[in-house]
Amino acid sequence: MQYNQKAADVAAEVSKAVFGKPQTIRTIWMAMLAGGHVLIEDIPGVGKTTLALAFARALELNESRVQFTPDVLPSDIVGFTVFQKETGRLAYHPGNVMCNLFLGDEINRTSSRTQSALLEVMEEGNVTVDGVTHPVPAPFTVIATENPVGAAGTQMLPQSQLDRFTVCVVMGYPDTEAEMQMLAGRGQRTLLEQVHPVANQADLLAMQKEVAGVFIHELMYRYIVDLAQASRKEPRLALGLSPRASLALAGMARAAAYLAGRDFVAPQDVTTVFADVARHRLMLTDQAKAGGETVDVVIDDLLRTVPRPRPEKADRHGR
Repeated sequence: MQYNQKAADVAAEVSKAVFGKPQTIRTIWMAMLAGGHVLIEDIPGVGKTTLALAFARALELNESRVQFTPDVLPSDIVGFTVFQKETGRLAYHPGNVMCNLFLGDEINRTSSRTQSALLEVMEEGNVTVDGVTHPVPAPFTVIATENPVGAAGTQMLPQSQLDRFTVCVVMGYPDTEAEMQMLAGRGQRTLLEQVHPVANQADLLAMQKEVAGVFIHELMYRYIVDLAQASRKEPRLALGLSPRASLALAGMARAAAYLAGRDFVAPQDVTTVFADVARHRLMLTDQAKAGGETVDVVIDDLLRTVPRPRPEKADRHGR
């Protein structure tokens, strides 16, 4: 695993802009290494946008940022074609999504029509405009933020789009020391100015290739499937994990093993990332909500009741 140290350097560099959130940084970094997309759900002012832009700086990614509002159109995202009378042909004008890291601020404040413009690109890495398909640059990641406080002017993301986000993370407030450190850093330079490139697009592609090569034993595949099927049979859930969620869980587990310096997935890799992969995909029944149940409680119960493979059976030899 040639690029392990660079992967650690990226996380350390991002930490210069976002204090006291090592696990959040690690989770988002794992999603990017797995080739996935990230939804950050939290109140304003906790550093969601700063965190996304810090990754773009540390990795020298071509980033594009859209502040979603009700008047943002699908063509602003995917682009549009115009007729050129000089050539007699339609010319494609790229949209904001033609980048390496697309940051969608407050994605729940735009129309469902505009939200759906991201469905194809998040799943297939392409956009189709007037019947012509255009690939986005590689690597490509969507990091979207939404504010769960206050429903005025918001449009809930459809489940089909939530399922395309590899993980959903909640940042929360910084602790006292982290907030004091943030204030001191702000007095010298802006936080983002302290982040320097330590890798580039080619490095990220190479790291993603190494992550994809991390070994998963058949027993670990069985554990992932057992968790997914248990969620589908759980009576407190109206909606369990989809097959796409199982793929996301396997990808995140590979990334967790990679950052831990292993070339195989162990049970703790799956359990560590399970909540972030599952939280936004699971939907409680009305009876469960009325009974005071929460998705996090159900997740804990799934991890507790589904049998884990023995750690020594996870390596390539299955000893």
